[in-house]
Amino acid sequence: MLVVPYKQTPDLHGLTDEEMTDLMKLVRRCQDALTAVMKPAGFNIGINLGRIAGAGIEPHVHIHVVPRWAGDTNFMPVLANTMVLPEALVDIAGKLRAAFAQ
Repeated sequence: MLVVPYKQTPDLHGLTDEEMTDLMKLVRRCQDALTAVMKPAGFNIGINLGRIAGAGIEPHVHIHVVPRWAGDTNFMPVLANTMVLPEALVDIAGKLRAAFAQ
């Protein structure tokens, strides 16, 4: 899941304190929704700033919220540009929308 502020800025310095607080609160909501729906064992939550660091959308800061499970297949996206999901994305998206509505 990606958390993206409305304001387009390449890094966190372009956000006000209030915008930073709102962004982190939304990250927490995303973590809560993913926990309720997908029951992960942990999370990777991070920001890539700049092309060298892996930012795919360089001019717009965003935060990755990635659910993780013991033994998950982390190498798949790196080696084969493939994701292994036990459920269809459309089904997960519906469940996450319901979790956000609560």
